[in-house]
Amino acid sequence: MSRRTKTITIVDCVKLGRELPALDRPPFPGPLGQRIFDNVSKDAWGMWKQHSVTLVNHYGLNLADPDAQKFLMEQMEQFFFGEDAQMPEGWIPEQGQSAKGAPQAKK
Repeated sequence: MSRRTKTITIVDCVKLGRELPALDRPPFPGPLGQRIFDNVSKDAWGMWKQHSVTLVNHYGLNLADPDAQKFLMEQMEQFFFGEDAQMPEGWIPEQGQSAKGAPQAKK
């Protein structure tokens, strides 16, 4: 019986501030996709996917609309690399999360 081994690549995650497993490949082509691949963990990417659903639902975005796509790309860049992520008006973080979406440190 043959046995395959898998190497796990680690990235210093810009969103969560620690070393975590990296994405397997860039999430989409282009410079932002590569920047995310180089700097964002699988965990943080999962957080973005949840956050993007919140944005789509809150704003009623039509993903076929180029303006909606542009808005989501801008929000993605802010989510990972901006000072603060723009959360929908009236949004309250779930218990245990900061407004930027990362789990809060336990005190």
